[in-house]
Amino acid sequence: MELFSETYSCYYQVLHHLLCCQNPLTIEDIRREISQEGFGESLISMIPKLENGTWNLFERDGIIYRSKLNSSFSMPVTSLEQSYLKALLSDPRMGLFLDPKQLDNLNDMLASAVPLWKQEQFYYYDQFTDGDPYTDEKYRSIFRTLLAAQKQRRYVDIDYTSPRGTRVHHYYVPARLEYSVKNDKFRLLALKQCGHSRMRLETLNLSRMQRVIPTDKILSSPVDFNHMIQHSYYTDPLRLHIINKRNALERAMLHFANYNKNTTKIDENTYECLIYYNQNMETELLIEVLSFGPMLKVLGNERFLYSLKARLQRQKEITSELCLQNPK
Repeated sequence: MELFSETYSCYYQVLHHLLCCQNPLTIEDIRREISQEGFGESLISMIPKLENGTWNLFERDGIIYRSKLNSSFSMPVTSLEQSYLKALLSDPRMGLFLDPKQLDNLNDMLASAVPLWKQEQFYYYDQFTDGDPYTDEKYRSIFRTLLAAQKQRRYVDIDYTSPRGTRVHHYYVPARLEYSVKNDKFRLLALKQCGHSRMRLETLNLSRMQRVIPTDKILSSPVDFNHMIQHSYYTDPLRLHIINKRNALERAMLHFANYNKNTTKIDENTYECLIYYNQNMETELLIEVLSFGPMLKVLGNERFLYSLKARLQRQKEITSELCLQNPK
């Protein structure tokens, strides 16, 4: 799997972008490109290998790096990639992004490919079982409507069932669709007008949407969605120490890949990871931290530590109650 990871991961895509650039680069130019195209922790893994020549991809002239590839460089579609794509098409979530005709055409093109994996080979031991109905045509239609409205910055009228069971509807501008691995559900980050030309960011579960109707109204002035999301984060991030044993660093980066984070190396085997989150993310992040294992140590913030201790205490109480009810 190392070959597959190196060929098709984010790192490969970043390197492909750098190598196709025909302009001479300094190491600072490379750092900047990696930061923009990759993840926060990509610098830790990539820069040392480029500087010491482990990845012999650039010709060095003092502080200048020049790509060893010419501008016509392209990658053929390999058998491995075809197998990967064939496996992706078997995922029921692909029907959210592709219509039936597109799926049929792609399956015909990959008819001779053997899927790299099958869905039944995976068992998600820490995932809730009431995931979204990805094959339901009503759900798929709602998803595609939101996705199109997001790209067009179009207002939509959402008819929604609240967690209390009441039906409400409001006008929103879809900002971002997010997937929760833990809950196996999609949620929408949407902008809602709240008076005096102010916009507020709200989170809605797609499975609670009964109807989504696009309107003729387009958001006229640009809004920095990322800034609004970051503005909603708590001032103090979650601070973790990762002991890099048994490949813990790589597992942690994959485990928390969907969060805005910053990772730095403290010593030979210890890394500090700062994870930025808001109230909507807190419970899910807490569960994920608890499920990770002993190679991860929580140092702060105080709010998260309080919630962590309270949850552990509750788990202890439940275990004690079960032991009393079922003594050996």
